[in-house]
Amino acid sequence: MQGDAAEGVLLDVTRLVARSWTGRQPTGIDRVCTAYLRHFRSRARAVVQHRGLVRVLSARDSAVLFDLLDTPGRGARGRIARMLSAALVTRPRRQAFAGWAYLNIGHTDFDLAVHREWARQAGVRPFYFVHDLIPVRHPEFSRPHAVRRHRGRVLRALESGAGIILGSQAVRADLEAFAAERALPLPPLVVAPLAGEDLPADSGANPVPAAPFFLCVATIEPRKNHRLLLDLWQDLAARLGPHTPRLVLAGQTGPMTGDLLAPLAEVPGLAAHVEHRPSCPDEELAALIRNARALLMPSLAEGFGLPVVEALQVGTPVIASDLPVFREVAQGAACLVDPADRAGWAQAILAALQEPARRVEGFAMPRWPEHFHVVERFIAAPQPHAGSGVTPQSERVLAA
Repeated sequence: MQGDAAEGVLLDVTRLVARSWTGRQPTGIDRVCTAYLRHFRSRARAVVQHRGLVRVLSARDSAVLFDLLDTPGRGARGRIARMLSAALVTRPRRQAFAGWAYLNIGHTDFDLAVHREWARQAGVRPFYFVHDLIPVRHPEFSRPHAVRRHRGRVLRALESGAGIILGSQAVRADLEAFAAERALPLPPLVVAPLAGEDLPADSGANPVPAAPFFLCVATIEPRKNHRLLLDLWQDLAARLGPHTPRLVLAGQTGPMTGDLLAPLAEVPGLAAHVEHRPSCPDEELAALIRNARALLMPSLAEGFGLPVVEALQVGTPVIASDLPVFREVAQGAACLVDPADRAGWAQAILAALQEPARRVEGFAMPRWPEHFHVVERFIAAPQPHAGSGVTPQSERVLAA
């Protein structure tokens, strides 16, 4: 089933290296990168980029780096730094990677001309995962530099990718519209739905608020629409007083957090009902998701939404924005409300608060083996040269 893909895979782990260095909590994209590391590590060589330098590590160093990234122990940061410093300053030996599949899952530097030239000279078949087009379709939610870079990534993936991997049909529709607006031919595309994590059972040892409480899992940034929730909780506190449910905001601050959390300090009494947890270990986050009255996702734009599928998988109700991607991934199991409909959100939250705690049943979460079944066949299949005008093969790959 793996075919030619088993003969050579270059896996770009630059994003995971950067996260291990900063120590920040993993985002959804980071978690997908980790899933790819675990799936391909037994036969992959690691690729690391730094300021225009691209290096392919030896098989031995790749195995060591994969271990350090997957299960970092004490001193892992120093060992990674020493290994990569040596790799980056050493002139690379000429190696035969022609025809190998190169996987860039983390949106890393494929907008740069030097990256494109490396891929051309190495003769690799580059496959790019485009997680979303949010900076391109919704530039108001990103800094200008991030908008320019992401537009460059999408353009380069369309122009020079052997194929593009997408996590949802909604993102595929955005990509096809972007290409059509610019009269660009599409390389082969494949949609492989993302899998959430199997949340561990609640041991009772993690700090969970007294019921009922609501949960939002998201980086604190404008497009996640936390301000709507803070406004709603201000209204609830005025209406319900001491019976106001607790709201837990689980997520680290992002590059555009600004004053989004200012109401917690400025609105009298609001902090008594709203708690921000910037860092949650996996077991603690799992306990929060399992015990919440509902997961709240009022996002203004999304590429997938892993917390939605993870909450539904364990039976936790979800109230989310009525976005195409949430209609797709929630499979009809979530309560979807227009993010501009403040009254609708208040009504949905009050309904979840007043009815007996209920559990969602019948939701089928995508699984990683299913995801990689699609991806393996995609990267193993003969791919036409990007820009050749050949009709994309994604439907044939999925149907085969």
